[in-house]
Amino acid sequence: MRLIALEYHDVLAGDDFAASGFTEPGADSYKMSAASFEAHLDAVAACAARTGLAVGQALRSAADGHAGRPAVVLTFDDGGCSAISEIAPRLESRGWHGLFFMTTGRIGTPGFLSGAELRELHGRGHVIGSHSHSHPIRMSACPADSLRAEWADSIDLLSDVLGSAVAIASVPGGYFSRTVAETAARAGIRTLFTSEPSSRATQVDGCTVLGRYTLRRDDPASLAAALVDRSSRARVRQWSVWNAKKVLKRLGGTAYLRARARLLDAG
Repeated sequence: MRLIALEYHDVLAGDDFAASGFTEPGADSYKMSAASFEAHLDAVAACAARTGLAVGQALRSAADGHAGRPAVVLTFDDGGCSAISEIAPRLESRGWHGLFFMTTGRIGTPGFLSGAELRELHGRGHVIGSHSHSHPIRMSACPADSLRAEWADSIDLLSDVLGSAVAIASVPGGYFSRTVAETAARAGIRTLFTSEPSSRATQVDGCTVLGRYTLRRDDPASLAAALVDRSSRARVRQWSVWNAKKVLKRLGGTAYLRARARLLDAG
């Protein structure tokens, strides 16, 4: 039995990309229309045994087994305000809960969730976690001291906002390394999601590290269904593309980011 984590970002009711979350072409490429998101939810519901669970529930569901079908968790990065206006109501209408990862340096700023909204989502049964404090573009390139501060400051702030301990996080920007996980573990994070397309869980200093499969603005609902289906073809394909890009990222450094930005601007 597999645990499949899907990675989403913002969901927009209209066509104003600045309405929720970060406002630049790279971030916009992840922002999905409400109609598309509904289609994704329908597709996932048709394929998954258990959907919209908290991580602990999903891990237990995966261990128990449900007719060979996967347990699925739905994660949402950045902390854009569409989490409460568009995403949570659609999940709740199905009896589902999401995992919302907040960039804590953006709490209460335009386009992002406020402290009160984070508490409301938490009270409605959704999981709130850290997405770092400042959302470094290349997290794995940060010095260890900076990484420790990113995680510790974010976890402390979120715990104060929610009034309860936070021990779950996701890595921003898709740049992961063992040091990123080690410093997260030292900050008290016990579950860390990356953007590496994998359904395997690994352990780093007592922190469970889980991969995710990313869905973007133009991805059809059929892709979401394929990623949670018993067949691994779509997951293998995303893994292959990811690892090819990973090599380019490592070799290209900031030049890779500049080239990506130019392509997105041109699109």
